[in-house]
Amino acid sequence: MAKKIIKRFLPDHQTIKKHRYLSVFGKLLHDPNLWHLNRKSAAGAFGIGLFFAFWPVPFQMWLSAALAIPLRVNLPLSVATVWITNPFTMPPIFYGAYKVGVLLLGTPHREFSFELSWTWLMESVGTIGPAFLLGCLVCGMAFGLAGYLSLNWLWRFSVRKAWQARLLKRQRKLSAP
Repeated sequence: MAKKIIKRFLPDHQTIKKHRYLSVFGKLLHDPNLWHLNRKSAAGAFGIGLFFAFWPVPFQMWLSAALAIPLRVNLPLSVATVWITNPFTMPPIFYGAYKVGVLLLGTPHREFSFELSWTWLMESVGTIGPAFLLGCLVCGMAFGLAGYLSLNWLWRFSVRKAWQARLLKRQRKLSAP
């Protein structure tokens, strides 16, 4: 069940191999393990994607792909999961990460207003930057681990249910006249 749901949303591996931004990985993309969808590869990819989704950098997909390749987990799922943070979800997610960083560092919460300027960015690195970056790291690790464990559990649960359904069907077939 989980495999069918995930496969429905993932692009074809030939499409990803030809993607211009992923061409930097060259022949590494031809490893068949990067395209298999099983419990281990799906859970690992989901965890990696969630971890990098919390990184406030513009090249999250590359980082996710760069870690998915040596760990030999599903590359399309790893790259696609990063898009949990998109232009619509980024503000609340990063604000939440900032609040976690403030809580962990024990620093006072600072009010700020976002400006799209280099000056604002440089000033913010010194004021809200440490709490924000720590919050991003902690949230990335926590959600990455939670995503890995929950998808692993969901996969096992769906396989167990499928086996039970097959066993029940087989028992009904044998007991029928």
